Parts: sequence; C-alpha cells; structure tokens
Amino acid sequence: MNTIFRKSMLSVAGLAFAGGVFAGPIAAHANPVDSKPVAVAVQSAAPKPQGDQSRISLNDEQTANVKAIIAATKKAGLPERAAVISIATSLQESKLENLGHLGDMNDHDSLGLFQQRPSSGWGTPEQITDPEYSTTAFLKGLKQVDGWQDMALTDAAQTVQVSAYPDAYAQWEQQAADLVGQHWNS
Repeated sequence: MNTIFRKSMLSVAGLAFAGGVFAGPIAAHANPVDSKPVAVAVQSAAPKPQGDQSRISLNDEQTANVKAIIAATKKAGLPERAAVISIATSLQESKLENLGHLGDMNDHDSLGLFQQRPSSGWGTPEQITDPEYSTTAFLKGLKQVDGWQDMALTDAAQTVQVSAYPDAYAQWEQQAADLVGQHWNS
C-alpha cells in the first residue's frame, strides 16, 4: 500500500471517529418522537427593499407592460434583478403606463414607460413609446453601471434615470419583485 493512499485512509478513518465521538453522545440522547422541525432561513442574494413600500392595482395594459419589460430583460440575457429594477423604475416614472405627450402636464418631452426624453438621446418618440425599445434602452444604461446587481435598487435606477427625486424608486421594489416572481416563468 503506498504512503499517500494509507495517509488518506487514516485521515478518513480519523474524521469518521471524530464525527462519531462528537455526534454520538448527542445522537444517543435524541428522541425522534419529541423532536420538532427546525425552520431554516434562506437569505436572498437581492438586497432587501428600502423604506416604506407603495403598491398599486394593475389593469390589463399595465400587466402587459410588466410582461413586455420581463420579455425584453430575458431577450437582453439579464437576470431577474434587472427586471425588478426596470419595473420599479417604470412604476415610479409612469405607473407602468406607456405615456404619450401629456401637454402642459408633461415633464419636458418625457415619454413612455420610463419617461425617457428624445431631447436627451433616448430615441425618437415612436421608439421611446415602444415598451421593448424603451426597456432595452433602460437596460443598456443599467449594464453600464458598475456593480448594479449588488447596489440598492434606488441607486441603480437613479444612476440610469438621473431623476430630480432619486430616492423615489425604492418604494416600488417589493411590488416589482412580486410582479417578476409572478410573471418571470409565465
């Protein structure tokens, strides 16, 4: 028997013995009839939502826009977290409504799900009001943010959007996560 093999076998035997010494007394006194299941907490890789959360009921158009955002995210090869950030951003910017020009109520020339502006280079009005195009444009900006996967949703969204209300995105994170969970595999 060669020396390396013998040492390996002795190491395995030693571990088995040590495991028996330490687990043996505990196992010997365990009463499986009286034992209760132990809950195990699983920690999600995504950061927890920040602050108070808002929620709205969605109509068919808004739900279709959620599905369009998810489809564009998948097409871009990005994970669910990107869809959560995109949907939360759209909830804040337009309540998931594909907004056209709002006249005097319009914020400059902002349009679409993400309130993107043609004058800022996001695309033409026709492109920006196309849910797939506007989501792809948002995701392109998101991918340029170093570490977006691990940062707070509101920080990632704000870096892309450059909003006058940078903390407003956070309030939609839970609903966005719920919507992605509901529609990602449908």
